[in-house]
Amino acid sequence: MVRINFFKCHIGDVDDVEIYASQPIYEWTRTDQGTWVKERCNDLAWYTKPNEQMGWTITVRGSLTDKDATEYYLKWPSN
Repeated sequence: MVRINFFKCHIGDVDDVEIYASQPIYEWTRTDQGTWVKERCNDLAWYTKPNEQMGWTITVRGSLTDKDATEYYLKWPSN
């Protein structure tokens, strides 16, 4: 199993991080990449972390089998 950061975005300093993070995460899940990952990843989760610009970094992370990870990196080499 390989742990991969599939998606990362930044949002500003907001009162409710979960509400503001849900939109870009939802949009990512509607892409070819997001759909492919959701079909193969059983432990997909998202994390928040404060960043230097007084905002938040949102990361979607999960595990893939070695075979699926190889296919993932061939399909989306920039990640």
